[in-house]
Amino acid sequence: MIKAVNIHKSFGDSKVLKGIDMVFEKGKTNLIIGKSGAGKTVLLKILVGLFDPTQGEVWYDDINFFKLNKIDRRALRMKMGMLFQGGALFDSMTVEENIRFPLDMFSNMTAKEKSIRVNSCLERVNLEGVNKKYPSETSGGMQKRIGIARAIVFHPKYLFCDEPNSGLDPKTSILIDELISDITQENNITTVINTHDMNSVMEIGDKIALLHQGDLAWVGNKSEVLDTENDLLFDFIFASPFLKKLRDQAIKS
Repeated sequence: MIKAVNIHKSFGDSKVLKGIDMVFEKGKTNLIIGKSGAGKTVLLKILVGLFDPTQGEVWYDDINFFKLNKIDRRALRMKMGMLFQGGALFDSMTVEENIRFPLDMFSNMTAKEKSIRVNSCLERVNLEGVNKKYPSETSGGMQKRIGIARAIVFHPKYLFCDEPNSGLDPKTSILIDELISDITQENNITTVINTHDMNSVMEIGDKIALLHQGDLAWVGNKSEVLDTENDLLFDFIFASPFLKKLRDQAIKS
């Protein structure tokens, strides 16, 4: 579990987050949604410790993250996995080297142990046998799965995904969503996903938080989304006139 308590963040005179209180639940996919500029990315960066909040606390279970010293923060970060929006793979490294990179940097595992772990992660994301390929030799969807394999190589307790479906076609996006959801449930991970993708919201939104201009505007789950009476959520979901027309037709029928 991760708990954000009264999180404020300002950059100069600009207030980006205005007192966010939210619990991100263990074993569930917790989605942060909202329009561009709503504060989603800033909140995610605060949760992982890339930004310090102007005010407020972030708790990892019973640990107050921003009260930790550098050594203890580093130890807690070892329990986090991160899937970046652009994949953030190293072009000059093979797939195996990319996935092994965190183990090379932060573990004392033997070469054999690292190889076993890498192959286990590749198997989990259905990419057996691509070890020696370079990222440029793989598709966008494969690169996302390689990124997931690297994110879970340390068997994290907490998984963060920044726009995991960015740049993917709808079919591949669904596969990535299902993979993240399955890994979350299998390993009882606390997963936090920053997304614009309404398919993700409706498919894997165990818990959904809508940010609007730095405020927490709505919290619920995927089964509550379409019946919402929250105007901000309604406008976000049905920003497309086509979708709004479909919903009106469904209500009439």
